[in-house]
Amino acid sequence: MLLTPLAGLAAIVGSVDAAAWPFDVTTISAPDGSVTAKFVSFGATMTELWIKDKHGEAIDVIPGYDDNSMLLTDPAHPVFNPIVGRYANRIKNGTFSIPISRDPPANGTNVYHIPTNDHDGQDTLHGGIYGWDRRNWTVVSKSPTSVTYHHLDAADEGFPGNVSAFVTHSVESGKLRTEVYAAATEQTPIMLTQHIYWNLNAFRTNTSDWNSSNILDHHLYVAGSKYITTDSNGVPTGPIPTVEGTPLDFRTAQAIGARWDEAVGVCGPGCQGYDNCWIYDSSVEETPGTILWSDFSVSTSSSRRLEITTNQPAVQVYTGNYLETPRKLVHGGPTLLYSPHSAVAIEQEGYIAAINNPEWNIDQIYEPGKNFAWKSTYKFSIVE
Repeated sequence: MLLTPLAGLAAIVGSVDAAAWPFDVTTISAPDGSVTAKFVSFGATMTELWIKDKHGEAIDVIPGYDDNSMLLTDPAHPVFNPIVGRYANRIKNGTFSIPISRDPPANGTNVYHIPTNDHDGQDTLHGGIYGWDRRNWTVVSKSPTSVTYHHLDAADEGFPGNVSAFVTHSVESGKLRTEVYAAATEQTPIMLTQHIYWNLNAFRTNTSDWNSSNILDHHLYVAGSKYITTDSNGVPTGPIPTVEGTPLDFRTAQAIGARWDEAVGVCGPGCQGYDNCWIYDSSVEETPGTILWSDFSVSTSSSRRLEITTNQPAVQVYTGNYLETPRKLVHGGPTLLYSPHSAVAIEQEGYIAAINNPEWNIDQIYEPGKNFAWKSTYKFSIVE
């Protein structure tokens, strides 16, 4: 059963190994064995995701660590597959106001300053130095097919008020689903995402080659005709133009690397790849808004397809432009790296930095009586 903040902490059942927490591993599997996922309490993070092909071979399609405590100690901290909040993506100068404004003053009534942790202190990324991905969540219930975590954000990082958040991860035949509900004690911005990196080939280009894997041959479809322009730090500048005629146009599915040379600079000066936010054209909770599939095909498997539906209005796609982290053994081991462009993060979320762009008329302020809800479903299938 999915627990919401309205259910209260009385529902907590305390089913966690205190000695292992917050790196205790919870495994959930679909009854037909098509999907198996593993999670730890630190960040409510998914650490493994195994999907099967038509021959029954299972592969782990997300990066991570063999030693999950590296989620805490790795200085690079690439944000591998956690729940990110209280406010995902970037906040310019770590500063916002309520009511919101484009350039809030350094000091003033209802002006808030969150510790900066990105671009040499020029912005706050993913909730601050200790965002939700770096907090110890608590298991409140679990079953063979689902696990629910709770986190109390007690005015962390300078955000106003307390936020009580519950996340439930569940699996069924061919699907992974994540739902998050949050309630605030006073007015505060809330925007989160699930920061999953994907490589549907399990970080290999064929059965014997682990060294040349990347996601440039993965095909991507994004049901969005507009995107948010950003500055060199990835902070929105205000305009939301069309993707028409740009390398950001994925309304017709194509390889991520199809216009790779044209894409130089779209994620910042000199940056190779994508790190951009698309606005969906319509509600995609019932229709896939983002589709990713691989061209990987060997004798034991066919190409794998991922379809994502969500209740969020936007999606950030990041092609792992600065990844450089040792791999899990199942992906070739620590002598190899999750290197730049070896995985793609697809982050379902709200309009990024809407709290500093009032002209968009996007309301991301929550308060008692107005709760936050985030839902995404990941459907896996085979492309023959």
